[in-house]
Amino acid sequence: MRRPYISATFSILCATTAMPAFAQTAEADDQAFEGDIIVTAQKREERLVDVPVTISAVSQARLEELGVSDLDELANYIPGLNVQEQSANNPGIVIRGITSDSGSAQQAARVTLYYNGVDISRSRGSYQDIYDVERIEVIKGPQATLFGTASAVGAISIISARPKPGFSGALTAGIGNYDQRLLTGNLNLGSDIIAGRVAFAYKKRDGYVNNLAPNQDDLNGQDQLGVRGSLRYTPNDALTADLILTYDRQRNPGTAFVSRALPTASGPGDPFGDAYLGGSSRSLQDLYQAELGLTRDVYDANFIVNYEFADNWALTMVNGYRKFDSLEVFDADGSAAEYLEFTELAKGDQFNHETRFAYTDNNFRGSFGFNFFHENSIQNVPFSTNERVFFACLTSTAATRAQCVAPNGSVPAQALPPVPYSSVFENKGRNDSYSMFADGTWIPTPKLEITAGARVLIEKRRSGFFARVPRSAVTGGASVVPGQIDTGGQTFRTEDSFAAVLPRFNLLYRFSDNFNGYATVSKGRRSATVQLGARTTPTGPAANFTPVLAENIWNYEVGLKGAVGIFSGSIGAYYLTYDNFQVSVVLPNGTTQTQSAGTATNKGVEAELTIKPTSWLSIFGNIGYIDGGIDDKPTIAANFRGAKFRLQPEVQASGGFTINAPLGGVTFFATPSVTYRSSMFFEIPNNPVTSQDAVTLVNVNAGFRFGGDRFEISAFARNLLNEDYLLDAGNTGGAFGIPTFIPAEPRLYGIRVGAKF
Repeated sequence: MRRPYISATFSILCATTAMPAFAQTAEADDQAFEGDIIVTAQKREERLVDVPVTISAVSQARLEELGVSDLDELANYIPGLNVQEQSANNPGIVIRGITSDSGSAQQAARVTLYYNGVDISRSRGSYQDIYDVERIEVIKGPQATLFGTASAVGAISIISARPKPGFSGALTAGIGNYDQRLLTGNLNLGSDIIAGRVAFAYKKRDGYVNNLAPNQDDLNGQDQLGVRGSLRYTPNDALTADLILTYDRQRNPGTAFVSRALPTASGPGDPFGDAYLGGSSRSLQDLYQAELGLTRDVYDANFIVNYEFADNWALTMVNGYRKFDSLEVFDADGSAAEYLEFTELAKGDQFNHETRFAYTDNNFRGSFGFNFFHENSIQNVPFSTNERVFFACLTSTAATRAQCVAPNGSVPAQALPPVPYSSVFENKGRNDSYSMFADGTWIPTPKLEITAGARVLIEKRRSGFFARVPRSAVTGGASVVPGQIDTGGQTFRTEDSFAAVLPRFNLLYRFSDNFNGYATVSKGRRSATVQLGARTTPTGPAANFTPVLAENIWNYEVGLKGAVGIFSGSIGAYYLTYDNFQVSVVLPNGTTQTQSAGTATNKGVEAELTIKPTSWLSIFGNIGYIDGGIDDKPTIAANFRGAKFRLQPEVQASGGFTINAPLGGVTFFATPSVTYRSSMFFEIPNNPVTSQDAVTLVNVNAGFRFGGDRFEISAFARNLLNEDYLLDAGNTGGAFGIPTFIPAEPRLYGIRVGAKF
């Protein structure tokens, strides 16, 4: 599947073992050491080099240098981070080999995504466009006391740009292949007391997978709009209040779940060729929408207050509300057969409040407070099929696939009078978490800082389940899909409560002002799953409660970060252990169930390096090595034993350089880069059929700024060598013996023009 691009260029770039990931701002460009950049990962402003955990931070300016406009593109430049966006409705976020992508309303996230300090991790509501941000911080490992919902294995914190005094703005427009269109901008107006800012981003692109179905658009396209309004009130130096309102919208065409086993009119099934995804002839009646694709709306409100009082004290209150409503229709069999046609309707709302007090003096820093988080969500999954086609495809084998889809791409059973069938199941989750936390840092000498803290967490998790499953008109059986159970019009419900104590311990030693060592021990936790379904009994349907214990993680980490001369960077090593490691398994009826795979371990090394030999040249590189998976023990189920984590490459690296060269009134800038990712599995249990070989990609962003750097014209290319590789494999079709494959982006290129005022 892959061509081995291990080029001399890539070898040179990665020989320094490192990364680009320190944030840059206009002020940071003049600093001798990028570690001087200020971050707030520990809920206070401090230099990146002084944070005793592994953290990468990227500013809006750096995103523009790299040509990055989405989180999945950013992941190429952060060691230990992968983001799989098979659609905006289903992003898979991976930190150090651990994935968080379940759509179930009953399951908690592992990797926590924060937007302006508020947890937005519920998978179907978590996608957030990254236009006009102040910075993005990626914090590795459990951070029990820092964030309101106690990130289990790591966190991504997106911090939007705040209003500031004065009048300023920017506008960027772009076009590219596949009819790409881009329009982004911001407008800022204000005084020292009150300031406002409006920002937006509109992105549209045709699908890059040709869909032969006459009633559908091409697949894997993009049509999204994001708008944000911010208001900052600063009546004096002690008080700052921010109100941030955000709206995100997607109207994307269908996702390309392409079958390799079932042919099209263009020839044998090919994930990188044409597809024929026609959906259901009863899509509007059964699946709530006439065509394949995503309709998604997200509304978000943040109100944040910072108040400094009594010399050494500060109070921060973070309030957030988020509502999402998404509907995605998809063709899960990946062929012209009206076989496995589904919708996922996900709705939810979330509310968060945190109050944090902080104290600082020369020998001690500390914070304490409380947090409340509430979410209420559903996942509704209707199914539509033609029973004649369903049974023809379900009973076919590799030798008899022509009875499902013929070699010419036709579907024999669809020539007969149709027998339509539809069913639906829905899981519900209503979760409340209450926590108190305290954290203190003792500074016995200027060279040494010792931190200890803990969060006490109490959860109440409520789950519900409903299913409407008619009998088969062809067989007379209880269901067309084996294992689906009708709840007889009832919604089953159950609930449970849990408590936990999550500590962290950090040590920071200053070898010099710009070179530090650190060590950390911390505990993370993924909430128990109150998993509810249905079962049959002699007296009728009944609730089927299959709880899954909380997943507990211990993280041990040591590292160095700092600068020597023209070199700056970091290196860290970590070891994690997991009890009750939770995995999501697709069952033969197409539903997903959470199961405990027992114990697991994960160890690795991450390194980043920036070399700045001149004021106009910066060379960067990064590498991450991960050796993780489920333990190989006799007590673990055979299908899980020794399995590698899903979406976990053993080696991930990138390298490149950035040029900002003044040329007599014009500045030439360019950032070419190479990224490498070793092979990985898409599923647990591991299956070579649903895996991806090593991938090497080349990206470039370059152009000119002029008029005092107020105007810009640039060109970009992603996947410059047009490599064929997979974004995902297996999926719902895999549960029925015909895994589907989602191709990743081909070569995308275009030009952009921008102006700042």
